[in-house]
Amino acid sequence: MSTTNKLTYKDSGVNYETIDYLKRIAQTAGGKTINNLPENYKEVSLSRGESAHVIDAGEYYFASVIEGLGTKSLVADEMYRLTGKTYYDSLAYDTVAMIVNDLITVGAKPLTLMAYWAAGSSDWFSDKKRADDLVSGWTKASNDSGTVWGGGETPVLSGVIEKDKIDLAGSCFGIINPKKNLCLGDKLQAGDRIILFESNGIHANGLTLARKIAENLPEGYLTKVEEEKTYGELLLTPTIIYAKLIKDLLKNTIDIHYIVNITGHGWRKLMRHKKELTYKITDLPPVPKVLQFIIDQGKIDDKEAYGNLNMGAGFAIFVPAKEVSQVLNMATKLGIKAYNAGVVEEGEKKVFIEPKNITFEKDSLQVRV
Repeated sequence: MSTTNKLTYKDSGVNYETIDYLKRIAQTAGGKTINNLPENYKEVSLSRGESAHVIDAGEYYFASVIEGLGTKSLVADEMYRLTGKTYYDSLAYDTVAMIVNDLITVGAKPLTLMAYWAAGSSDWFSDKKRADDLVSGWTKASNDSGTVWGGGETPVLSGVIEKDKIDLAGSCFGIINPKKNLCLGDKLQAGDRIILFESNGIHANGLTLARKIAENLPEGYLTKVEEEKTYGELLLTPTIIYAKLIKDLLKNTIDIHYIVNITGHGWRKLMRHKKELTYKITDLPPVPKVLQFIIDQGKIDDKEAYGNLNMGAGFAIFVPAKEVSQVLNMATKLGIKAYNAGVVEEGEKKVFIEPKNITFEKDSLQVRV
């Protein structure tokens, strides 16, 4: 069943070099608009280029983010056709997870969530079973992340989106209170331990590559991968929401120096901060079976895999060594596996995954100015 040619993420249609250029020039342009803030409000400049934007509102910090699901809905659409199950409850949960997991990287508590569901035709909304599942999943994710679902928008974009497809996205607004919970990496330093929190599958990044794999499988998404679970089912496992964990860690005064949501760019994201530091990984979490299946079928090498997929780690925090034991215990209590995976060292900016002898130089991650 394996594909005949070695796949890369760029081959699947996603070129981060092109995308990241636009991100950088947008950040620069956005920085020129800060004088539009009203009196008594100011931008926290360190947040520009992070996963969420932060405003100093005096007594509190405010944080905001917008995020989208990507192409995971195409997998659900095909599985719906094959099985009669919509999977849109899972997709909705995924979308909220992508949004909220970005917001909490700055230490924010999510407050209000807005949905953006853009379809190619008004006919998309006529499937009540699918619509009910979408609303159900969004509600559950809102509750699991402690967020109020405030509303949203459902535009019909004929000619922009295919008539039988939908683009799922949304935004979230949060508060950082007390202000000492702000986490933008200013305390990040050599000696900090790198704690990785488990992923439970592909989450919502790398689906373009995963869909390429399905095209080369005789049974497509119905290929059995793990016991009785199919490839499609495993791809549609909802993303873990880490909001409760981060909230509890901050509530218990864990000294978090930096937080990273491991999505696009894979483990390269560990060096997202501007500081010149080396991020050395010495212990790897287990790779979910669905990701290993993708690697095997696509003949994807380790550097390509760790540079684009979560590879078993969906989220990371950086803490002093003295905090490690309590972090691991608190994660376990919430049912999330955590790994004391590595250390921050003095040196040139790079990620070094020692067990695989993989190095990602700083030039391989250009998501901020």
